[in-house]
Amino acid sequence: MHAAADLLEAEGEEVSRMITAEMGKPIAQSRAEVAKSVYTMRFYAERAEEFLTGRELPDPAVVSASAARTRFDPLGVVLAVMPWNYPIWQVVRFAAPALMAGNAGVLKHASNVPQAAVYLGALFTRAGFPEGAFSSLLIGASRVEEVIRDARVAAVTLTGSEAAGRAIAAAAGDVLKKAVLELGGSDAFIVMPSADVTTAVEIAVKARTTNNGQACINAKRFIVHGDVYDEFSALFTDRMAALAIGDPASPETELGPLATRSGLFDIEDLVDDAEAKGARILTGGERVAGAGWFYRPTVVAELTPEMRLYAEEAFGPVASLYRVESLDEALAVANDSEFGLGSAFWSNDAGEIARAESELQAGAVFVNGMTISYAELPFGGIKRSGYGRELSREGIREFCNLKTVWVA
Repeated sequence: MHAAADLLEAEGEEVSRMITAEMGKPIAQSRAEVAKSVYTMRFYAERAEEFLTGRELPDPAVVSASAARTRFDPLGVVLAVMPWNYPIWQVVRFAAPALMAGNAGVLKHASNVPQAAVYLGALFTRAGFPEGAFSSLLIGASRVEEVIRDARVAAVTLTGSEAAGRAIAAAAGDVLKKAVLELGGSDAFIVMPSADVTTAVEIAVKARTTNNGQACINAKRFIVHGDVYDEFSALFTDRMAALAIGDPASPETELGPLATRSGLFDIEDLVDDAEAKGARILTGGERVAGAGWFYRPTVVAELTPEMRLYAEEAFGPVASLYRVESLDEALAVANDSEFGLGSAFWSNDAGEIARAESELQAGAVFVNGMTISYAELPFGGIKRSGYGRELSREGIREFCNLKTVWVA
């Protein structure tokens, strides 16, 4: 695993440019993706033994044994169905712990990042893993169920849309195979009166537009207390409107194109539907003229439940802005979603923070920051954002058999 990390690091610039060319991520963010992947590979190389050490029962006599312990054994071959938005990182965050646990991996990558699929399919073998320990299948989505049902496959993990998650879960459930699902998100970003509004705005823009707004853990719903709503709204709108849009290969670009034509149409439909039903467009709300699938950074206010944007995930640079008058209302709006991936809560009031940590229905709560995945922290969601956890100690154990050993 260290050798694989060394290879990826040495080839980092080439791989970064490949990411940008295939899916449009600004080049600085592509480089950050590669660096994060390298770090995570080394993280698991150094900690897998610690994470996979079972426990000894201190007093085995209570179970009529001379010794009793647990151990973690690999499940076998794990199919990974991965998305295009982080074409290296999403795969590495599965592959590094899965391989270090002794599993083999088979990758079905998104069809619009074939170069990333081929690169990753060879990377671990080049680094010295046994032939076949990790490989890519260049197949369409229609053949995934066939692979899940193959007797040689022990489990499956998916990062993708809710629709894909339902299909994967149904197939895996029918053959009783373990599945981990990381699906969509419509993350709340709550700002209370005691927050540092200027800092909150700067982080809010980054949280909404990282990866051109195409990440499950992008903040998408900005829920702002009335005492600071006008200030936040004005600063946020101005900063969103000022983002530098252009060629993602240019280091000056802050926002590149959407990755797919259908993604552009989806975003247009959501915003147009909201506007037609009475929402107010504070900035953006249209394509950028010229070539490419560019959509202007957009802020939409005065949303109501009958608008699709209120309930559906916006996978692009579109921010929904809500005004609330109390913490109770803020938490109610945040939880009025069928998704539950991440969340951000901005406040300097200890009581408010304690309530947010307890009451926000999400797999993560980030206080005075934006939701980020770290190798050191478990990552995953609840409700329609999926189940299971990736990363940290919990992630490497997802594809292990926790075995009890009893010795007479």
